[in-house]
Parts: sequence; structure tokens; C-alpha cells
Amino acid sequence: MNRFKCLLAALSCAVAGMAFAQVPAPKDRVEVVWLGQSAFKITSPGGKVIVTDPWLQKNPLTPPEYKQLDKFGRIDVLLVSHGHWDHFADAAALAQRYDTPIRAPGGLNQTLTTLGALPDKLLPRMNKGGTITPVPGIKVTALHAEHSSELVWHNAAIDKDEMHVGGEPVGWITELENGFRIYHAGDTAVFGDMRLIGERYKPDLALVPIGGHFTMDPADAAWAVTQMIKPRAVIPMHYGANPLAKGTSKEFVEALGNGPVKAIVAVPGQAVEF
Repeated sequence: MNRFKCLLAALSCAVAGMAFAQVPAPKDRVEVVWLGQSAFKITSPGGKVIVTDPWLQKNPLTPPEYKQLDKFGRIDVLLVSHGHWDHFADAAALAQRYDTPIRAPGGLNQTLTTLGALPDKLLPRMNKGGTITPVPGIKVTALHAEHSSELVWHNAAIDKDEMHVGGEPVGWITELENGFRIYHAGDTAVFGDMRLIGERYKPDLALVPIGGHFTMDPADAAWAVTQMIKPRAVIPMHYGANPLAKGTSKEFVEALGNGPVKAIVAVPGQAVEF
């Protein structure tokens, strides 16, 4: 028994200096689970569950347990960066199931209201630069993203897809109860004001697209992270689910180099803790 206690003590010492070790989280830790593409489940130190860009049921990278929408247990904050289906697909179903408002570009929620997609209470409007407190202890700010945001909606009455205004795409700064800040860049190209986002919000963690074709590729994403955003850590996203988005995490890590920003290559369904 003494040898076992000594081993535990040694292991504790070994991980004490690892800022991003994947170990059981005390209450002041943040848990981030990548669900493929730009979908994440983030659990705050206070136990709040934040879900971003929920394309889950038909996402080839989403683990089977997360394709079952009733398995989340709770969702306190639901963030959608823009209207494209690989970011919005399961948002309405999750909003209804958990009675959680969709936080999205104002134009997208206005379109959904007009279409009668959800009750008004689940489609509150906000816009870029707006900061809200959707639940106590959590602050969310909508920021610029350089992309497009059409919403393709199936009109059941005529059994035909229709394209509607999706508002302007956004990124998000989410500040948790302990002050930990996460920058979810949404789908975006590099743009100069990423420098201002880095200087103003000083994110601890950035979630950035790397696939290319529709968004930044690995080289551009690495340049944006190291030269402008400058977070403590970065998780690449928006790659591997669409054959046109050919960027890889290996290319991103190599482009990032050995500078001060820690790259974390997340595995869908596996928690990363901070």
C-alpha cells in the first residue's frame, strides 16, 4: 500500500507542471470535447455545458454517442456561427429538446423566426460586438468572421429546398466563470482584426479552422494564431469531414512550429482539460 501511495505521489508531481494535461478535472478545470468539424462540447468550471456549431447526426467524425441528441443531458448555451448546414444542422432539434435558445447571427435567427422554425423565445437576436450573459457566470461576445452564411431550408409544403438569408457569419469569445476565454473563430479566412481580437480578449484557447478551400488552410491558420491571435493554446478544427477541406493537423502543427502557442490535436469524443 505504501508503494502504491508513493507511485501516486510521483505521478502527481510529474503532471503538476503540465498546463494542459489530460487528467481528471477538479472543479476549476475546463473540459473541451471536439465532436468533428466545428462542433464542440465545452464544460465550464461551474458545470455549464456549451455546444458549438452542432452538425452531429450526419457528421462522419462525430462519435456515435454524440449522434444521439438526447445523450447530452443538458445544454446551457448553444452557439451557431453561421447558417451553413455543417454548422447548423442539429441546432433546432437541440434547442427544442433542451429548451435552450440558439445564439447565432441576428439575420439567421430572424430568418428562422420568419420560417416558424422554433418558438420566438428560442431565437433571440444579437449581433457582432454584442456581449450577452446567456446563463449566470458565462459571457459570450459575437465577433467578425470572414465567410458567407446562406441557410438552406427544406420547405415541407412543396418538398423542396429553399435558400434564405443567414445573416453575417460570426466568431465567438466565450468567457467562463473562472475567466478562461475561448475564441471559436467559426468559418473564416485570415483578416487583420484578428490582431485586435487577440489584444482585446487575450484568449486562453483558440479553436481555428484549418481545412482550406472554404476557410483558412493550415499555413494561414498557423500564421493567424502566432502573429495575431496569440492564445496560450490552439485546437485545429474544420478539417477531415469534407474531402474538399484537405488541410491536416500535421500540416498545421508543422506550420505552427515550436513557439509559445501549444497545439493540441483533439480526437473526436476525447476530452481535453485545461
